[in-house]
Amino acid sequence: MSALTPVLSAFWDQKDSFTIAGYKRNGGYKAVEKALSMEPDSIIQMVKDSGLRGRGGAGFPTGMKWGFIPQGDNKEHYLVVNADESEPGTCKDTPLLLANPHVLIEGVIIASYAIRANHAFIYIRGEVTHVIRRVQQAIEDAYKDGLLGKNIRGKGFDLELVLHVGAGAYICGEETALLDSLEGFRGQPRLRPPFPAIAGLYARPTVVNNVESIASVPSIIEKGAQWFASMGTEKSKGYTLYSLSGHVKNPGQFEAPLGITLRELIDMAGGIRAGHRLKFWTPGGSSTPMFTDAHLDTPLDYEGVAAAGSMLGTKALQIFDETTCVLRAVLRWTEFYKHESCGKCTPCREGTWWLVQALKNLENGEGKPEDLDKLLDLCDNIMGRSFCALADGAASPIISSLQYFRAEYLEHLSNGGCPFDPAASTIFERAGAR
Repeated sequence: MSALTPVLSAFWDQKDSFTIAGYKRNGGYKAVEKALSMEPDSIIQMVKDSGLRGRGGAGFPTGMKWGFIPQGDNKEHYLVVNADESEPGTCKDTPLLLANPHVLIEGVIIASYAIRANHAFIYIRGEVTHVIRRVQQAIEDAYKDGLLGKNIRGKGFDLELVLHVGAGAYICGEETALLDSLEGFRGQPRLRPPFPAIAGLYARPTVVNNVESIASVPSIIEKGAQWFASMGTEKSKGYTLYSLSGHVKNPGQFEAPLGITLRELIDMAGGIRAGHRLKFWTPGGSSTPMFTDAHLDTPLDYEGVAAAGSMLGTKALQIFDETTCVLRAVLRWTEFYKHESCGKCTPCREGTWWLVQALKNLENGEGKPEDLDKLLDLCDNIMGRSFCALADGAASPIISSLQYFRAEYLEHLSNGGCPFDPAASTIFERAGAR
């Protein structure tokens, strides 16, 4: 069994882990001192050498993204941290910010210095009020300690950090919609190019990174690129946070090297709930194609999951046992994407509405077998045809569920409705309560 690698989560169990005193006691802010004595380009190269990839979904190399920022352009540069965690099943950034907000602030200082940015923003989800208060307090404490503001540690580097509270729109997790929202506009994805590295926030060069990506930087600076690269797999380096939820005995966050398998994680979580077996699961949240018990030993890294036909995404591992109706689960997710569609592009705005109608009919046992092909045709008409990946995320669980559980869809038709007992599952509410 792979060993856990507690780095970001190493001190979560300490009662004062979220304070600046607690963070410093555990070695916090030493990486800033080291980074500010380095050349900015050396920091970018170190992050490149570490193999750190974005932890927000796509897995794009972090150092490469930083390197895209043009230098010597006499323009203001910005760093934006995406803390608008809203992917169903994902719960890694929120507990990280609750238990250890200063590791993010330290990462923000280092990243801003590396890309020559004097202004940074943390865009956080509006519903997590307790986390917002804790992060804001951490920022204030960092200012008081001289870690933010003018002439940080006497190195001539200035940085202003702003915590911006969003209004709870899923679409604002998409980086360009987030930038529009940050500028005060309605959160809708932008057509690219230009990319944020050239024309991002306020039409200036901007880096947008996930919380976990930036929070991983201090440990790389302190312990070295080779230390980080020694964990994980050949192309997916380092440690990461896996969110395990659903029908397991002990759900929670598991910080482990990339490449661990679900079988290992389920064992660490005490197994599937007593008397039941795994039916299907998501490797990266509800917007990624689902897997079955046949994929228990798939390496949970970017290449391994992609080779098996899905995406690692945010490492949101939602576990469902045999009591769950796959069609009902997919309908719940699709209703979410329909509700959260920003409406900017027709394929997503109209397509998600029609997907919900088709799935409702099928769950109620209405229609005929040919309707399954019509459902796939709807998915084909929205995938890859929208401004952002929301439409793809809506279609992916439908396509994969039909791939693995087509017989269950047909059973709804032959049964004249859902054959599952709605009270048996602890994941979704009773069908009649929708």
